[in-house]
Amino acid sequence: MVQYVGVENMVRLIGSVGIESYLIGLAGYIEDDFRRWASFEKAPRVASHSADGVIELMPTSDGASYAFKYVNGHPKNTRSGLQTVTAFGVLSDVETGYPRLLSEMTLTTALRTAATSAVAARHLARKDAATMAIIGLGSQSEFQAFAFKALLGIRKLRVFDIDPLATAKFLANLGQHDFEIEVAASAQEVVLGADIITTVTADKLNATILSDNMIGAGVHINAVGGDCPGKTELQSDILLRADVFVEFPEQTRIEGEIQQMAADFPVTELWRVIMGEAAGRRGRDQITIFDSVGFATEDFSALRYLRDQVVGTDYFDEIDLLTEPEDPRNLFGLLGQTGPFPRSIPGIR
Repeated sequence: MVQYVGVENMVRLIGSVGIESYLIGLAGYIEDDFRRWASFEKAPRVASHSADGVIELMPTSDGASYAFKYVNGHPKNTRSGLQTVTAFGVLSDVETGYPRLLSEMTLTTALRTAATSAVAARHLARKDAATMAIIGLGSQSEFQAFAFKALLGIRKLRVFDIDPLATAKFLANLGQHDFEIEVAASAQEVVLGADIITTVTADKLNATILSDNMIGAGVHINAVGGDCPGKTELQSDILLRADVFVEFPEQTRIEGEIQQMAADFPVTELWRVIMGEAAGRRGRDQITIFDSVGFATEDFSALRYLRDQVVGTDYFDEIDLLTEPEDPRNLFGLLGQTGPFPRSIPGIR
């Protein structure tokens, strides 16, 4: 039997633990796994692109456990009442190859993306950062707000979206959660006075959400929305003024903001900053960018954390995903027989 955490149980678990506590715990697992970066098999995700979106597989292993995530990104889905992103994931035992946990990962991906953003910001944003601007109030926005509140104490939010319904949704979801929220009339207005700027738009476009003249000294940019070829949010001139930090360069150069830049454009891997092998923020006026595209180790961390969270609870089901015949060599025997096997088979004594 395999443990299965579906959407209903994931909602129950978050409701029991509390979203901020869950994000804090998840961030700890993510940072721990960045600290053992060398232990992981790493490769860019396998992506199947179409005119409508992308379907991806994201695998990794630390030698003891193996994980993968299936995830899609289809920005047009919301027009027909569907999610832009859906996902599920598996955590397996390397020694036997047996899957141990199967889980929804739509909610889990939103949580791990936000937690990773906040982990990066703890190392890259100014320590006295107090205000965050969020541009794009879709499915990821509330998770980003809660992660930065839980891990950095950010409660002042300036927000903007071109869709008034998205703004209304965001305000309704966060209105009772101790945030101070100011709605801006434009992207140019929303960044005024912000210490951290999070861009998390959905459209698959080479867009200019932030232009160079909008970015002042000392800002940390959490660039989340650009996460596939042909999809960016920042004007390239900003990248030239900033220090850019990434998860896995081989993937980010294909999918991130730096896809706009030359192949030798300098970046720093986040794990090196976390380990103290590379500098993060060096001064108040430095502009830092976390060019976040999401990487398989973060999903590994999320599945590992979820597995540990459900131990001793009823927040999972057991499903018969695996065949388990009494004789492991007799798989056919599971199908049953209508009569006895013949006593002799021609040509066999």
